[in-house]
Order: sequence, then C-alpha cells, then structure tokens
Amino acid sequence: MRLPRTAHTSQPWRIHEIAGDFHLEDVWALPTPGGPDDLERLVRQLAHGKGDPVPSPVGRMLFALRWKLGALLGLDKPTTGIGGRVPTLRDRLPADLREGPRGPDLDSVPFTSVYQTRDEWAAEMANRTVHGVMHIGWVPDGSGGYRGQMAVLVKPNGPLGAAYMAAIKPFRYLGVYPALIRGIAREWQAGSPATGSPGSPGSKA
Repeated sequence: MRLPRTAHTSQPWRIHEIAGDFHLEDVWALPTPGGPDDLERLVRQLAHGKGDPVPSPVGRMLFALRWKLGALLGLDKPTTGIGGRVPTLRDRLPADLREGPRGPDLDSVPFTSVYQTRDEWAAEMANRTVHGVMHIGWVPDGSGGYRGQMAVLVKPNGPLGAAYMAAIKPFRYLGVYPALIRGIAREWQAGSPATGSPGSPGSKA
C-alpha cells in the first residue's frame, strides 16, 4: 500500500503551492474504493469516525508511549503548536481556498483542517519536534473507480526534529501505518447507507 513519491508529486494538488518547503515523508494508497465524489465521505470518516483509528494492540501501545514521552519532554505544549511555535498554513492560502470549504478538524488526534476541495483535504499539526501535514487526495484507481491517497509532509524543527523523525521511522512503518490503514479500510467497508457506500455519489466539497 506504500506508494512512490511520484504518486503524490505528479498530481496537480494545491498543497504543492502551499507547503512547498515541507518534506514529503510518506505516500500511501488507502483501501477506500468509491465514486468520483466520495472524498467528502472519507474526510468525515477520518475526522469523526467511530472506530478505533489504530485498532491493533501494538499500534495503541506505540501511540500511548508517544503521548507519555510527549508529556515528559514537553513536546506537545500549546506554545509549541499551531499559532504558537509556527503559524497556521491557512495564512498561506490563496483567496479561493481561504474563502472555500475549510473541512473538519479531527476528533481523536490534534490535527486542524487547512482546506478542502473536491479532491483534496489537508490538515496540520505541530509540536516541539515537527510541523506536519496530512494530505488526503482522491484519485482514479485504474479500474474505473476512485480511492483515497494519503501523503504525510513534515518540516522538522531543527536537529531535535530530525532526530525524532529518524527515531520513530521504524515504528511508523512496522506498527502505526499498517494498523491505521487497516482500521480505515474496516470502517469504510462498514459504512452505512446513511453515510454512503463505496461507489455511491457523494456531495461535492
């Protein structure tokens, strides 16, 4: 499910003009088959989903460890976040995106929405180590349908941030991302008719 960098960089995403000074860390295909207008359904699921975002015991343990270390080292103080250590990316938005739909903030993790279009959604977070962006795109799947695609962009905060990103890399690939993507797939497949089913038309952003 991990994709080459070109799967993100070759797309005409608006995020390129907004976060050009961020490093593209990862690109993942999401197992969320649907129709051309189903990005909004995926965004709602990611922001307000009722399932456990990291359902595996290993993934939950890694996240619990991360929050514990964050508390001990002061990584997640409000002064290190968006509007504290770094300004929000919304300050960089061109007028059409700033005046368009913003999209929802996430309920379970400290990401705030930057903008949403018909085929893109971006949300950001920051702490003492990094300013990060989760970018969700909606792309053709090569079989006549569409699916989600997740990119993670980061701007490490100096040597501390670079060391932190290097230290957690094995844990992200071995535990966090696989569990997260499996959880996304399960909740997508379990979607009720009220929230739309894969392949059904959704409302446009």
